[in-house]
Amino acid sequence: MINIYSDTEIEKIKKAGVINKQCHEYLASLIKPGISTKYLDDEAGNFIKSHGGIPASKGYEGFPCNICISLNDEIVHGIGKDNVLLKEGDIITFDIMTKLDGYIADSATTWPVGKVSKEKEHLMYHTKRALYAGLKELKAGVPIGNCSARIQQYAEKHGLSVPHEIGGHGVGKDVHEDPFIPNYGRYGEGMILKKGQVIAIEPMLTAGKRQVAIMDDDWTIVSQDGSPSAHFEHTVAITEDGYEILTGE
Repeated sequence: MINIYSDTEIEKIKKAGVINKQCHEYLASLIKPGISTKYLDDEAGNFIKSHGGIPASKGYEGFPCNICISLNDEIVHGIGKDNVLLKEGDIITFDIMTKLDGYIADSATTWPVGKVSKEKEHLMYHTKRALYAGLKELKAGVPIGNCSARIQQYAEKHGLSVPHEIGGHGVGKDVHEDPFIPNYGRYGEGMILKKGQVIAIEPMLTAGKRQVAIMDDDWTIVSQDGSPSAHFEHTVAITEDGYEILTGE
């Protein structure tokens, strides 16, 4: 079922999105070689709760952490661990879901750890650009496939690959709502967007091939060829003439 949210409800999601944005910025300030991903997860949970929110990832379908933290070839759903320490040249993704007053915002950012390779710089820069390229296609009355197609075209133009198994989704009252929104597709296809829909658009791109694998923890999705991956995401509300970002610029 596709949920349509009122202006009042969208404002509540936006308030959750403010915490998301602030949490991303706080975690980015902590990044340095030698700290553990478990420490960062703990800090994320403490930050969200201290601002009145609930880490919506915690316990979702059994997920053990406050947020998803993914390193290098980990595409999404990475788990913070005491024995995984950041090192110079890594890239790290924070995928944060905050629940506030019953409403959820979802966003992701990828950051460098110190100086990273040109390949990783290229990957991060163009994954973020792919997100905004896709967002420009959004407005009431257009098919969601326009956004998906634009992300794919942008990614492939810049030598990046789009995993087909993962993508964006509706969000608001629940962590994952209809529709599923792939990062690949064709213009003119897919459901027609309506004013009041709230969706998470999230390119997850790899520097190598698009095939993925799942780690033994049954959560972490990695690139099958070991190539690095980046992930940028915003929760947005669909308007008559475009979209509104609910998770901060």
